Amino acid sequence: MDRNLVNILGYGVDTFSMDEAVDYIVKNHGQVVTINPEMIECASSNEDFKRVIQDAEMVLPDGIGIKLGLKILGHDVARIPGIDFGKALIKRAYYLKKSVALIGATQDVVENAVVNLKAELSNLNIVYYHNGYFDDNNEVYNELLSHKPDLVLVALGAPKQEMFISNIKSQLPDSVFIGLGGSFDVWAGAVKRAPKFYRDIGCEWLYRVISEPKRLKRIFPTIPLFLLKVIIERFKSK
Repeated sequence: MDRNLVNILGYGVDTFSMDEAVDYIVKNHGQVVTINPEMIECASSNEDFKRVIQDAEMVLPDGIGIKLGLKILGHDVARIPGIDFGKALIKRAYYLKKSVALIGATQDVVENAVVNLKAELSNLNIVYYHNGYFDDNNEVYNELLSHKPDLVLVALGAPKQEMFISNIKSQLPDSVFIGLGGSFDVWAGAVKRAPKFYRDIGCEWLYRVISEPKRLKRIFPTIPLFLLKVIIERFKSK
């Protein structure tokens, strides 16, 4: 199975289904980026981050803004939320008896996430976990190199988590890495995820804004401006 990429504002985005994406990255390894408009906006002023996204082994359309933008450009691509993809990778690791590492969030959150994941998937082989509050990346890198986990889930927030992964992935070529933002908080039970209805219609972001109004500043004006850029790109390509 080969990658089939569609382009949005200079970034290639994979068009896999959920199952196809899991199969591909488990076989080929490397870094998964779950892209959204905020990340593209950040990368527009951060060349290192831009390069990390472009060099990733897989780029999934996470945010609803990406799905809408691709639709404007004529591409009907399924949205794959990072939190769902991360859980799918964990389940695949469990069934294949692969090892897992979690890095990020507060100490309580990452510990509770580990406990809950093991309760859900008995004998899940979590070989290492660490909170996201560390100053010395090398210390955590050395632990990862020591344990050699097959799957590394990093929740440090973008772009920090993607940069962190990019700096270690070449030293663990047989591992899968993914940045997952606030997913650990949900798995730990510290944050309630949007009800299924919101998720099914692609409006999980709306539920999160209602629950946490401060998130509105992250979405507006970023997403409207992003979609405007996509519309301009569409007309330029005609």
